[in-house]
Amino acid sequence: MRRTPLKLALLQQRDHGSATANLEVIAAELRVVAAAGAELVLLQELHNGAYFCQHEAVAEFDRAEPIPGPTTEFLAGLAAELQLVIVASMFERRAPGLYHNTAVVLDKTSGIVGKYRKMHIPDDPGFYEKFYFTPGDLGFEPIQTSVGKLGVLVCWDQWYPEAARLMALAGADVLLYPTAIGWDRDDASAEQQRQREAWITVQRAHAIANGVPVATCNRVGFEPQPEGAGGIQFWGSSFVCGAQGELLAQAGSEQPERLMVQIDLQRSEDVRRIWPFLRDRRIDAYGGILQRYRD
Repeated sequence: MRRTPLKLALLQQRDHGSATANLEVIAAELRVVAAAGAELVLLQELHNGAYFCQHEAVAEFDRAEPIPGPTTEFLAGLAAELQLVIVASMFERRAPGLYHNTAVVLDKTSGIVGKYRKMHIPDDPGFYEKFYFTPGDLGFEPIQTSVGKLGVLVCWDQWYPEAARLMALAGADVLLYPTAIGWDRDDASAEQQRQREAWITVQRAHAIANGVPVATCNRVGFEPQPEGAGGIQFWGSSFVCGAQGELLAQAGSEQPERLMVQIDLQRSEDVRRIWPFLRDRRIDAYGGILQRYRD
């Protein structure tokens, strides 16, 4: 277990109109946080462009690229130059007609050291991801890096305690969620706040139940629906919490923002000694969880 604090940065951003513009902003922000001492940087979900899943259109597949590919080459160069570990989020073109929502981890010393393909794929008004993404097939395996074992998950995965638990059981030092979530502007203010608070609460619960820190980087700003009068107001609110769910840092809900926080990974050991949830799990009695529903 690492005994010195891990310096983590989250880059909460809006869409700047093109992959080139977004990557230019990301590069500038990476230089700022690297100069401030960051070692690990988490980017938001699908950071190269707009959240295109608000509609179903075959032309959107042109956004996808292979891994490795141009974006990973660009970010790997920055990781090496700035001595960073970067968690990126991409629309992966695996083969003709086969695409994934994929997080890629780039290490300062090794380039691409691992990837995670989003396992839980939503299909809701404004979030038509099943049209674009094949469910992940890499399982819930932490990625070993020079700063520790990273339990990387993506957005909709954050609502599932099973995903967080399996990453923790595989030895993840921290759970990281690139995210793109927001609300419909037509929803009542009270409903909007309930949704946002539920999103924060469920992830803090993952930290508590597993005794590990959690970091979530969400996008921000209004993105209109490509066809129609609607759109999504992404609520930002990126945050980091410790192994007891305590908030260590949180961004606002309106503007791009960078978060810098030091995480004491040793606290996971200390917390698990006083709250030994893993010790007391009744693994002999959990067979029913493999059923869709117990009729």
